[in-house]
Amino acid sequence: MDTFDDVLEAVGPRLRMLRAERKTTLAQLSESTGISVSTLSRLESGQRRPTLELLLPLARAHQVQLDELVDAPPTGDPRIHAKPIKHHGVVHIPLSRRPGGLQAFKQILPEGWPGGDVVQKTHEGYDWIYMLSGRIRLVLGDNDFMLTEGEVAEFDTRVPHWFGNPGPGPAEALCLYGPQGERMHVRARTR
Repeated sequence: MDTFDDVLEAVGPRLRMLRAERKTTLAQLSESTGISVSTLSRLESGQRRPTLELLLPLARAHQVQLDELVDAPPTGDPRIHAKPIKHHGVVHIPLSRRPGGLQAFKQILPEGWPGGDVVQKTHEGYDWIYMLSGRIRLVLGDNDFMLTEGEVAEFDTRVPHWFGNPGPGPAEALCLYGPQGERMHVRARTR
């Protein structure tokens, strides 16, 4: 069994590995965390002892749980205790724990959401949507789709897109979001 000192010594290499995986420089990490480049460098090399004040912003910046940074032992309970989040009228139920990489959600969109005109947006990443019930209208570039129960769509979010629930009733979907262009390998077809 690792001693307390062994656990703390393993934090530096883990931080360096996370930063390398995300192709982030020390300067970029310093800017996002407010921790100086020299402190980050000393943490990664093991010359500085990690503290909670340093690890919390680093976990947030790397989008990992704090226990992942310190290699905490597993709790043995694999269940995810989802806490629904309501954002702009949509209920998001997280189905995965890890805040970085691919994220899974069940979304419930009320009838008529979001209201107003179709305004397409773009951002980094990929979205994957599996319709559980109801309908979602997806406008992707110049294409206009109606997704219904059992249908799946995947798209690069750098393509202008918009989606909404034309009704009747609420729409429920399983959604995977991949920042940084991660893909799920399922395609929607034009009707």
